Amino acid sequence: MFSSEEKAFFAPFAAFLAFLALNQFIAGLSDGLRTAWWLSEPHFWIYPLQTLVCGGMIVRWWRYYGFQPPARPLFAAALGVLIILIWLAPQLWFGVAPRLKGFDPTYFGDSGPAYWATVLFRFIRLTIVVPFVEEIFWRGYLLRILIAYPFSSVPLGTFTWKSFLVVIAGFTLIHQPADWPAAIAGGILFNLVAYRTRSLSACVLAHAVANLILGVFVMRTGQWGFW
Repeated sequence: MFSSEEKAFFAPFAAFLAFLALNQFIAGLSDGLRTAWWLSEPHFWIYPLQTLVCGGMIVRWWRYYGFQPPARPLFAAALGVLIILIWLAPQLWFGVAPRLKGFDPTYFGDSGPAYWATVLFRFIRLTIVVPFVEEIFWRGYLLRILIAYPFSSVPLGTFTWKSFLVVIAGFTLIHQPADWPAAIAGGILFNLVAYRTRSLSACVLAHAVANLILGVFVMRTGQWGFW
C-alpha cells in the first residue's frame, strides 16, 4: 500500500493523465460524426473538470509538499523563459508552419461569458495546476524515488544519471511528438532548476513562467496547437 505522502506526490499526476485519456476516448467515439459539442469537443468540459479535481487534490495534500518561498527565484524564472523560447523557436525563427489546430476558445465566440470562462479556466490550468501537478510528480517524486525508497529520504535535487535520464524520457513522452526535441531540452533545464536550487517551489515557478509566456503567445497568435 502507498503511504499518504506518496499518494500526495503521484496521485494528482495520475488523475491528470486519466482525464487526458478520457478526453481522447470521448473524442474518438464521436470522430467524424455530427454530435453535440460536449461529445465532439469534450476538452471544453473535461479540462475545467480536470483543473478543479487536480487542483483540489493538491490543496488536500498541501501539507506533504513542504513548499517554501522559491530559492533563487530569478534563476528559476530565467530558466522558464529559456525553456519556452526553445519550445517556440521553430515557429518564431525557423519558419515552421504555425500550429493552428487545437483548443480554440473562440469555439463559443470571441466574447461573452462562455468565451471568458473558457480562457480563464485554460490559464488556471496552464499556469497553476499544470506546473504544480507536473513538478510535484517529476521533480518532487520520480526524480527521488528512482534513487531510493522511501523517496522522502532523498534530498530534493540529488543527482544520479538514472533518475536524470528517466525523468527526461518520461517528461518528453507525455508531450506531442512534434514537441519532443524541445521537451528533451525542457526536461534537462527543469531538472537543472531542481539540482541548482534544491527547491520544489523554484521548479514550480520556472514551469509557471514558461507556461504563462506560452499562454500569452497562443492567445496573440492563435496557435492553439501549443496548448
